[in-house]
Amino acid sequence: MGKKILAIVGLLSLFISSCSRVEPNYVGVVMENYGKNGKSDFTTEKGRVWTMSPGKELFQVPLFEQRGNFEKSLTLKAADNTEFKASPVYSFRVVESKAIDVVFNNKQLKDGDFMTSLADNVLEPRMYDLAKEESRKYTTEQLMSNGGSLKFEKDLEGIMQKEFEKRGLELISFSAQLDFSDKVKGKIDARNEVNTNLSVLDQKIQEQKKTNELEQLITEQALIRSKGLTQEILQEKAIQKWNGVLPQTFSGNNLPFVKTIK
Repeated sequence: MGKKILAIVGLLSLFISSCSRVEPNYVGVVMENYGKNGKSDFTTEKGRVWTMSPGKELFQVPLFEQRGNFEKSLTLKAADNTEFKASPVYSFRVVESKAIDVVFNNKQLKDGDFMTSLADNVLEPRMYDLAKEESRKYTTEQLMSNGGSLKFEKDLEGIMQKEFEKRGLELISFSAQLDFSDKVKGKIDARNEVNTNLSVLDQKIQEQKKTNELEQLITEQALIRSKGLTQEILQEKAIQKWNGVLPQTFSGNNLPFVKTIK
């Protein structure tokens, strides 16, 4: 009797150990027959899954947000061959309806946690390649100008989103976190200072041009007025300035400033 009980307990233990439970907020993707028949050997499961059969394996695929970052900074090159660094951080999640595709395309990843292995061995190498390709489209000056690095990040993020989508994943956030060497920063600062000085000089030149144009207009107006001063206008201006006192002596038949009627 005791041996039977021990046998039953042993079988029960074996049954329990051969069952895996799909964790909450995970989807279980079960592979049967070692996946020899392609995607038809893969199904999604929830709850307890019997995994004792040969060639059967359960992949626990989380449906919540996964966060990642590169352990080492990436070395990128701009269009003018200047090197700079990037330390991307990102987050993503598996699209539940694509869980079988994610497992089927990456079932060879056996090292440790499936999602961590996916990020380290598949996603990040591909992200590095895409970042290198995109960085070649920008010069150093464009990247370091006002809003330049932000534009690079936004363009790169759009490319990453499409890449993740192809793999059954949703890219939630991405930041490239660019960094330039002190030498490059100094060179750009010096160039910006020169550009600022040139801008100030250009402004002064424009101001002087406007001043010269104004003085020329004033001179031309004065010339026009001087040419329009007839004898009558001069006599009228003299009358306007006369204080009403007649001179003691004068020549001619007429009073000064008084027009005689013939």
